[in-house]
Amino acid sequence: MTEPVDEHFLRTVPRLGDAISVEIGSTSVSAADLVGLFDSQIGSRHLDLKARELGKRGAGFYSIGSSGHESNAAVAAALRASDPALLHYRSGAFYLERARQVAGSTPLLDVLLGIVASADEPISAGRHKVFGHGDLAVIPQTSTIASHLPRSVGLAFALERGARLGVEAEWPADSVVVCSFGDASANHSTATGAINSALHCAFQDLPMPLLLVCEDNGIGISVRTPSGWIATAYGNRPGLRYFTADGSDPVECLRVSREAAEWVRANRAPAFLHLRTVRLMGHAGSDVESAYRSRTEITADHDRDPLLGTAKTLISHGVLTAEEVLDRYEAKRAEVDSLAEETLSRRKLGSADEVMASLHRHSPDAIATAAAENPPERADSDGPLTLAQAINRSLADELARDNRVVVFGEDVARKGGVYGVTRGLRKKYGGGRVFDTLLDEQSILGTALGAGLAGLLPIPEIQYLAYLHNAADQLRGEASTLSFFSDGRYTNPMVVRIAGYGYQKGFGGHFHNDDSVAALRDLPGVVLASPSRPDDAAAMLRTCVAAARVDGRVCAFLEPIALYHTRDLHESGDEGWLADYPMPGEHHVPIGRARTYGDGTDLTLVSFGNGVPMSLRVAERLRRHGVDARVLDLRWLAPLPAEDLLAAAEATGRVLVVDETRRSGGVSEPVITSLADAGFTGPISRVTSEDSFIPLGAAAYHVLLDEDTIEAAALKLTR
Repeated sequence: MTEPVDEHFLRTVPRLGDAISVEIGSTSVSAADLVGLFDSQIGSRHLDLKARELGKRGAGFYSIGSSGHESNAAVAAALRASDPALLHYRSGAFYLERARQVAGSTPLLDVLLGIVASADEPISAGRHKVFGHGDLAVIPQTSTIASHLPRSVGLAFALERGARLGVEAEWPADSVVVCSFGDASANHSTATGAINSALHCAFQDLPMPLLLVCEDNGIGISVRTPSGWIATAYGNRPGLRYFTADGSDPVECLRVSREAAEWVRANRAPAFLHLRTVRLMGHAGSDVESAYRSRTEITADHDRDPLLGTAKTLISHGVLTAEEVLDRYEAKRAEVDSLAEETLSRRKLGSADEVMASLHRHSPDAIATAAAENPPERADSDGPLTLAQAINRSLADELARDNRVVVFGEDVARKGGVYGVTRGLRKKYGGGRVFDTLLDEQSILGTALGAGLAGLLPIPEIQYLAYLHNAADQLRGEASTLSFFSDGRYTNPMVVRIAGYGYQKGFGGHFHNDDSVAALRDLPGVVLASPSRPDDAAAMLRTCVAAARVDGRVCAFLEPIALYHTRDLHESGDEGWLADYPMPGEHHVPIGRARTYGDGTDLTLVSFGNGVPMSLRVAERLRRHGVDARVLDLRWLAPLPAEDLLAAAEATGRVLVVDETRRSGGVSEPVITSLADAGFTGPISRVTSEDSFIPLGAAAYHVLLDEDTIEAAALKLTR
């Protein structure tokens, strides 16, 4: 069964009329330009038709098509093949036109291999149907709802920032970053925040060579975009140059796209290209468009088909006859049909290990070697340090060691951080490498995502754990997936420092005392570090930076606020929670390895973060009751130190998990599960904080775990 839009094209082309006398060259668009554009457009259309056919046969797995959006081929034609592109999922014609500029490309086969989920697909290796290719400077995105815009802003920002720092990126420093999205996505808070961030940079005369392409088809699945809304919302934004073109007019699309691309390249400032498009064949193969659109409305859109617009231009200007247009159209169909049958015999991903291979890259020996490298100049240590001081020294070492390292976030530069953790770094290493951002966590993480692609090694700070949650998708949907959807071709090397947990005195309440880490623990491939001691914090930060550098890992570094300036452990003045700064190579902490305190044989207290000094104090109290306990500091919450955990449990035969996070979704759940999975059969119990947000003042201690509760549970478990 043929699609109505296909039938309409075949019926309409013979009636498009005769050639006119105007030469195509007089419009600054050549005949060769139009023929090439048409070839990319019809290739994309036949890929859409074949995807639907394969889906009906049970052989294809993705049918969100590009039909009606083929005018985006003009955007690709206006750019260099080396300009990095982060594309909307209706970008088939852009992808084909970009590939046409690079010799040896096989874009039709590439896309078909993705549709049938073949492991031979050149970017995701069958994990998802995406538009991406390393040789084409197309960075893969999934079915994005604007989540790729912050990364695009970050990449545009970082290209020239990196060049000024002497860091060589994959793309030329004068590149234009192109990012495409739909009219419905333009309303998403992620899009509006990212565009605001781009304008915020441009307002300060910071280079922002970003071409935002909004492909406006007037509808998001079934929800209408009010007529004129995109032009009203973005046509008069101060600092945002606006261009617009009719997607059914290929000459106008090529002319305006070139004008927009040249303007961005020359001015190093953001521009908004509004392509007025049409959506043909519904949202996806599963979409019953007639449920929310009339038949008259649907069929009327067929006359706005960009393929018809290009065909009419070719015919009216004497470049091709109607018969030649149809011959090209059918020849492309035959080519796609033949390639599609070939893909059906291609191999699929064959095992869980193969599926996850790009997620869990881990080179422990190389990480240890990188972490042991001495910086050319090391920050002086003034004796035993607090946790905040140790992290500061470690950041200084990384900045001195590698000019790719950049440290940024809210208040991190001039102020030196709310808690002084980054104090003095900007003064020593300059505003190009230690800088403040606007107060938007999505933009902070987007900057890191783009900076990593541009060859930098970003260490962004999220000021409080509670602030992360409104931007978590930048880690969940973007950072953690890039290596997966690119088969490791692209990675997001970054270490996200996050101040968190409870027990902070004097400046409390939920937004400054948050103990929810569940959103971070289940991100495949993301390393979650949780130091408690100063020496561990310095060494673990060094390990995370090395893992980002060596394996492109995404690391989240959770810092206990309440321990930043803690000096004492058991009593005032004992300075039991200070530690000497570990020189590189002296105190390496491998990812997924715990730390044990003591050699008690009666009970193992398993903890992390604030729970570690609490457990150590309780262990001292337990000795007065004749209970000899050891304390295991997990240090890593992902991956959990399962081997060390089991060894510590078996050493005493009893385990009490001391978990400062919530009872539901907290860290104790995977700890106990890990022991059960490993076959541990001894008594296990846990104590946690309550399933509550943390209130102000003394009321916080009604819901936070305390030492009396830990002691009581330990005595109960050992009697």
